[in-house]
Amino acid sequence: MTSSEADPGDGAGAASGDRSGETYSRLRDLIVRGQLAPGSRIIETDVADRLGVSRTPVRSALQRLEQEGFIESEGRNGGRARPVVAPLTKQDARELMYLLGSLESLAARWTAGLDEEDRQAVVDDLRTVNDRMVEVAESDRPDRNRFFDMDAEFHRAFVEPGAGSRLRKLHAAYRPQAERYTRFYVTTQQYSLDRSLGEHREIIEAVESGDRERAEDAVEQNWRSAEERLQRDIEMAGERGSW
Repeated sequence: MTSSEADPGDGAGAASGDRSGETYSRLRDLIVRGQLAPGSRIIETDVADRLGVSRTPVRSALQRLEQEGFIESEGRNGGRARPVVAPLTKQDARELMYLLGSLESLAARWTAGLDEEDRQAVVDDLRTVNDRMVEVAESDRPDRNRFFDMDAEFHRAFVEPGAGSRLRKLHAAYRPQAERYTRFYVTTQQYSLDRSLGEHREIIEAVESGDRERAEDAVEQNWRSAEERLQRDIEMAGERGSW
């Protein structure tokens, strides 16, 4: 076949891939934002109707989400395994937070090792985001969901410049799973937003100074503090979906 001859299957294959990818993104977003509750059973036909797609991209999305830990399969009385939204548990939270702490601290180390001009560009972005977070924290009624959206933006700002493609892929896979916890427990968050902002300032100063070890330690500490706070939240509000 010459380059000028169109393969009739190419367009269909690309469209199918687009639908699968879009279905995956939309379904993951429903899980992350708690619109599909932890522990709830997932029925392919219901999801297909809700998203306005056929069952084929839904099935593909479910397989991918199970591989990434958003979904689990449970069997009843030896019957066929049924997909359910993965529960939110203390053990899973601890594992996720330590994984992300390790990934991001390594990225921060590499970002702190950039040349001065590139490093300063990262610092400028970090300060801009953190200043916006300060405005939210100092408002009369802080919007914690908005605060956590900006917190994710802050972390991406120092991860992406230093991380390689493998680390970025791992980070993209695990960060939304941690986000499930922060969004679900956001109404029970009891810690001061000032503490998180103080930890961010330490990260900014470490990156600006080019001190790799300090940057790595600062990010590691930020995630360990987040894990401690989340454990208290789960203890107070209870695990979800593990009945």
